Amino acid sequence: MVATILIADDDPVQRRLVENMVQKCGYESVVVDGGDAAIAMLTAPEPQPVDALVLDLVMPGLDGLGVLAKIREAGLSIPVIVQTAHGGIDNVVSAMRAGAQDFVVKPVGFERLQVSLRNALNTSALKGELQRIRHSREGRLTFADIITRSETMAGVLRTAQKAAASTIPVLIEGESGVGKELFARAIHGSGERKSKPFVAVNCGAIPDNLVESILFGHEKGAFTGATERHTGKFVEASGGTLFLDEVGELPLAAQVKLLRALQEATVEAVGGRKPVKVDVRIISATNRKLLDLVKNGKFREDLFYRLHVLPLTIPPLRTRREDIPHLLRHFLARFCAEENRAITGISGEAMAHLAQLDWPGNIRQLENTVYRAVVMSESDLLGLADFPQAAAVADPEAQPTAPLIVGPSTAPAMVSGNEIPIAPLASVGSLAMLTGTGEVRPLDEMEYEIIRFAISHYRGQMSEVARRLKIGRSTLYRKLDEAADDEPADGGTDGTN
Repeated sequence: MVATILIADDDPVQRRLVENMVQKCGYESVVVDGGDAAIAMLTAPEPQPVDALVLDLVMPGLDGLGVLAKIREAGLSIPVIVQTAHGGIDNVVSAMRAGAQDFVVKPVGFERLQVSLRNALNTSALKGELQRIRHSREGRLTFADIITRSETMAGVLRTAQKAAASTIPVLIEGESGVGKELFARAIHGSGERKSKPFVAVNCGAIPDNLVESILFGHEKGAFTGATERHTGKFVEASGGTLFLDEVGELPLAAQVKLLRALQEATVEAVGGRKPVKVDVRIISATNRKLLDLVKNGKFREDLFYRLHVLPLTIPPLRTRREDIPHLLRHFLARFCAEENRAITGISGEAMAHLAQLDWPGNIRQLENTVYRAVVMSESDLLGLADFPQAAAVADPEAQPTAPLIVGPSTAPAMVSGNEIPIAPLASVGSLAMLTGTGEVRPLDEMEYEIIRFAISHYRGQMSEVARRLKIGRSTLYRKLDEAADDEPADGGTDGTN
């Protein structure tokens, strides 16, 4: 899913002109005819995601400065590009003081608007990453810090937000790298305990003989090497949240004591003489199926039901591919700042291929892939060659079973900083109805060919492809995955082409 740009202008001709340029840049556009409509859209109970606003300064009703004031009052961080036919210095100063990020004079040229949008989106992504890092360090992460536009994540977020309003035990399940700890921190940071400690423990990284000591504490001299008293993670988290990551790795002996601590709300240190009362909210996480561990006798059933009060399953990245462009933009902005690299963006060809990879390591793998590309790239635009994993998918000799999903064999030209190729492509195509032997081709084979042509024709804009084919984005990705599974090893199509 590409960035969405909201255009607010009372002049229908100017609206259409800017809309065409925004779409030519490779972004999705939403248009409104005034400031009141723009504010209504941005402050709706369930607002449509908007990444930037192109705002006319002079409009009847609520003008541009009024919109900027209301955006500031609502606490929105959306970047705003103001445009007006009156380019006096007073207007520029007023707009910038009111919170606009850039200022363009009508009629704005394509290249000027393109640069302005790119800079606005990159700056917004960097601000978001810096805010996310700061919130994480301060224990103030909220659900607003979670980057997602996926429909499959909407239900997960709603459940997590309900969990944050109580102290109910939450078990977060999901593959490694999907962001389980991020969700745990957001639940803590959105609840009543947000001013109290958030203590994370990786249960899989603790030696078996130290689990009880680290979780529940120990007294001085309780065992060899216990030279001083240790309070333990439960006591450290008292009043706040204790996050038990990879809880399925706990040894059975520690599970017994953990169960008692949860039941009695007390812990007893190793070598201690009396239990200590604790008030801890428990959030646990695992990348394994705890129920399978219970069936195999590796996890206590009674403890499972203590932890599995409100299960929360985070889907893997391959089932929410529309999040990939947004994650890429944020990671790119952060690593460019950290490494002091002036990289303007990712080419449309690379973006389209990255969105089709399965990412077994999920968001963590995607993040590290961008980090490597930023460090190793020698140009100001990351291309397919900067992502060896994506390049392998694009090379039929490297992976003959992988479908080439973007356009013709010759890569289309890119506009610097864009996420979508904008080179002109053929506006008409032909579809062979018969095989080389004169038989009617299978329907699914022709359907896949149509999808491939649509992806090429709409320059990799998957949302537009799904809209024009009148199917959902999830259905589009599913059909591509099914076609990839069914494609012959040599990549051929029965000799029909």
